[in-house]
Amino acid sequence: MSWWSRLVGGKSQNKVKPQRLDYLSEALALERQGDFDAALTSYRLALRDRPNDPKILQNMAIAFSKTGRLDDAVRCYRRSLEIAPQLSGSHYGLAFLLLKRSDRMGAEKHLEAFLAKPPASPEAERWVRHAQMTLSELRSGADTISEEPEP
Repeated sequence: MSWWSRLVGGKSQNKVKPQRLDYLSEALALERQGDFDAALTSYRLALRDRPNDPKILQNMAIAFSKTGRLDDAVRCYRRSLEIAPQLSGSHYGLAFLLLKRSDRMGAEKHLEAFLAKPPASPEAERWVRHAQMTLSELRSGADTISEEPEP
């Protein structure tokens, strides 16, 4: 199509489609940089595009935890588990947030769910050991529970 037809209202032959931003990738990059508030904004935009994506909700929960918004983090973990009950990372994260709220029974339930189907990667061994140790402490009635996994 000539420049004149486009000028007077014609359409271009090569239809350029606007590209959507990958908000999830943007959020992950912002989180790596330590800008959790901006990451949360990008996660919200990603969630608008994919409202039932449990991974986005799980990542939002992690960012909320890092900014001290634990109620929001719990909500995101619970929502991700409504969508994908097998999501082990959400069980793990929720268990430790529930421990901070002194909900030992809830934490125990989610640690058991995490350990029923733990992630199968070499780097996950550390988190599995931590979950096992914490679950053991909960079952023994220990007053103090270790919060951080051993390196």
